[in-house]
Amino acid sequence: MTAKIVTFGISKGGCSKSTSSGITSYLLSQEEKVLAIDMDGQGNLTSFLTGEYDICSIFEEKSILEAILNEDARSYIIKIKENLDLIPSNDFLATLPRRMYEKGLKLDALQKALEPVMEDYDWIIIDTPPALSEQTVLPLSTFSEAGSYAVVMFDGSMFAYYAIPKFLEIIEGAKERYNPTLETSGILFSLIDARAKENDVMEEAIEEDYPGLKFQSIIRRKAATRRLAITGFEENAELKAALEYYIPFVKELKERVHKNQPQR
Repeated sequence: MTAKIVTFGISKGGCSKSTSSGITSYLLSQEEKVLAIDMDGQGNLTSFLTGEYDICSIFEEKSILEAILNEDARSYIIKIKENLDLIPSNDFLATLPRRMYEKGLKLDALQKALEPVMEDYDWIIIDTPPALSEQTVLPLSTFSEAGSYAVVMFDGSMFAYYAIPKFLEIIEGAKERYNPTLETSGILFSLIDARAKENDVMEEAIEEDYPGLKFQSIIRRKAATRRLAITGFEENAELKAALEYYIPFVKELKERVHKNQPQR
């Protein structure tokens, strides 16, 4: 078993990266072993999966920052539930570029930190910040023999539309320099309001500009999904409704990953 890596990203905030990576991690863990990694200093994925919001205190010196700087993730993994682990984040991750420079670390630093645990998981799911910084480039530069994949988040807005080509350029750069297995698994429409007619135009634009990349699954706005950050996954009476749009997405993601896995 070697972990397949899936990174959720786009250089625009509010596109549901943290929620999508968290729910994807949860759903995959129903049948396989998953490690979720929070590479966003806001720590939304950390709070989403742990229910903890005082992340600077609770996870001080126990985060992905220390895992990268010490080049070994093992001491920083926390158990969320059966088959689902997390490496948390907090605000101190903002110091990562400076700390990497001081230690002479390169963009393969996350890969080195994960090497001791790559055989322990089927999937590594990574949440990234809304910026084209080290916190985004490091995950994309992380090589896995089982394949590395990027999910491009898109909320249907013009701001996100113009962020897509920039993110795809970063993906190609990471592939050329560090990660030859990296592939774009697709563009995921998220937080889409079914009543907004302009979404049809944006769907057509994405299909025309990026043939074959758009996921057929669409994540539509739903109050039950938004409340997951409050109610959690366990003993949640509306869990089925909250996961409605993500279940077909995860199935489609697995199919795309399986189709594009590197041949050994």
